[in-house]
Amino acid sequence: MNRVRSLLHWAGLSVRRCRACGEAAADGGRLCPSCAEMLQPDAAPRCRLCGVSLPAEAGGLCAVCAAAPPPWEALYFHGRYEGLLRELILEYKFGRNLGLGRLLMELAAGAAPAGGAWDMLVPAPLHASRLRWRGFNQSRELCRLLAKRTGAPIVDRALSRIRTAAPQSVLDKKQRLANVAGAFRADAALAAGRSVLLADDVMTTGATLSECARTLLAAGAACVEVLVLARD
Repeated sequence: MNRVRSLLHWAGLSVRRCRACGEAAADGGRLCPSCAEMLQPDAAPRCRLCGVSLPAEAGGLCAVCAAAPPPWEALYFHGRYEGLLRELILEYKFGRNLGLGRLLMELAAGAAPAGGAWDMLVPAPLHASRLRWRGFNQSRELCRLLAKRTGAPIVDRALSRIRTAAPQSVLDKKQRLANVAGAFRADAALAAGRSVLLADDVMTTGATLSECARTLLAAGAACVEVLVLARD
C-alpha cells in the first residue's frame, strides 16, 4: 500500500485521505463519505442555553433553563458527545494525536454562528500542573481557527485555574459542582466590559463552564457565550 501511494504521489496522482480514518476522501475533500455522514453537525431543535433536545414546536428554551438559566447567553456546539466525534476528541486529547487538531478546529469553528462578534475568545483553562502533563490545552487549540476567521483575539490570561482537582469525568454532578467551586480566577483588567466567547472541548453537566462563566461575569465581563465541540 505504501508503495502504491508513493507511485501515485510520484505521478502527481496523490490520493487525499480522510482526516478521521485515513481512507480515501470523497472528491478530494477532508473526509470519506462514511465519516462525513457520522460527523454531520447536530441540526435537531435544542435549547439555546443548554443544548437539550426540544420538540420542534417548543420555544428556544427548555423548562429547566427557563426557570433557572445558566450564567451564559447562548451555547453553540457541533454535535453530541458520542460515536466518532467522541472517539476523535479522546484520541486528540488523551492519545495526543495532534494530527486531528485541524479537523476538530474546523468543526468547532463551524459551530459558531455566522457573523458572531466577540471582544475575545477565552479557552477553559487547565491548571499549570495538568498543562505540563498534557503538553497542550485542547480548548485553546479549538479557538485558533475561529480567532483567524473572526479577528477576535484568544486571551488566555483573562481566566486562569488556580487550584487543581480530581478529573471531572470520575465524579457525579453534585461532586463536579463542588470540585470546581472557586477553582478559577478572572483578570478584571482584561474581562471587564468585554463580550466573551468561552470555549471548551466537551460539556457534560456544565459544572466547569458554569464556574468559568460566573467567574468572568464577577470580574465585570459584559456577557458570556459558550462554544463546545460536543455536548453530552
